[in-house]
Amino acid sequence: MTEEQLRLIFGPTFNDQSKEYLESRLRTQKLLHVLNMSSPEEYEKRNQAFKELFGFLGDRVHIEPPFHCDCGYNISIGEGTFINFNITVLDTGKVTIGKNCWIGPNVNIYAATHPVNYLERRKHVISKPVTIGDDVWIGGGAIICPGVTIGSRSVIGAGSVVTHDIPEDSVAYGNPCKVHRKADS
Repeated sequence: MTEEQLRLIFGPTFNDQSKEYLESRLRTQKLLHVLNMSSPEEYEKRNQAFKELFGFLGDRVHIEPPFHCDCGYNISIGEGTFINFNITVLDTGKVTIGKNCWIGPNVNIYAATHPVNYLERRKHVISKPVTIGDDVWIGGGAIICPGVTIGSRSVIGAGSVVTHDIPEDSVAYGNPCKVHRKADS
């Protein structure tokens, strides 16, 4: 596929100049199509596609489609993690999800952001890694912003907008998300 054809798919203002990156995104979109159009009984087919999609996928991970992401290869998911319906991960940068996490439906995880200056926005995307520790529970509809780390064993309330790091063993919620107490051990 030519670079021009790829730009027709991803838009004329897609700013990464690498043909390889555009082809990688096309590969990701094809895998997502397989995943999101699969039947519930096609568990093995889904699992294989997820293994091809992600940089790392631990054992006993369950992800309910639909699932959406930019690249896939920047995502690492630890063993025993459950991800519910309709998650979106903008993984232009590294996104690490720890072991035994529970992620509710309609959660958005963003490693991508943009410059405030409109002329700079035309040129590039900024990536800031997102790290979610082990045994974290993220309630439905939460938004995890670029550059955020959520410490292990923390709970993020439904609908929260996490703009800053959350320490380990915290119960945090709100917009913006704030720590309200220590999590029970």
